[in-house]
Amino acid sequence: MNPHFLNKRLSHQLGFAGLLPFLLMMTGAWFADPSWIDDFVKGQLAYAIVILSFLGGVHWGAAMLSSTLSATDTRKALSWGVTPSLIASSATLFGGFGFAVLMAGFIAALQVDKQLYPQYGMPEWFISLRKKLTLVVVLSLLLTVAGANLRG
Repeated sequence: MNPHFLNKRLSHQLGFAGLLPFLLMMTGAWFADPSWIDDFVKGQLAYAIVILSFLGGVHWGAAMLSSTLSATDTRKALSWGVTPSLIASSATLFGGFGFAVLMAGFIAALQVDKQLYPQYGMPEWFISLRKKLTLVVVLSLLLTVAGANLRG
């Protein structure tokens, strides 16, 4: 079997599996007993912080492994690599507005990925996957806030 096909297939499977906590927390905010809403909101916030931080780590790893990046592009990649975790951790300072910070962070991460991934030699399908995952994540965060506010 072609290892690139395996990587693509496994990347899709794991990427979509990673959406399950987002979807479960969102569903809980809408349908669970109201006494649990805060737990689902906190769970959603925590998971989003972890995943946004992870997205920055991809750049750090790619920059460390690439032998073709210029010094300037390496600095960009390494600098951006820590930025999503800084954005994510700052979401804890803003209470309910933290969800907006996270949504903006996921959208910013996608925009940066579209610019930098080609420089790392990432396959084109990876950006397509990132777009789909980001859409579901941002909608899940938005709908979690809506559900919590309407039911809480």
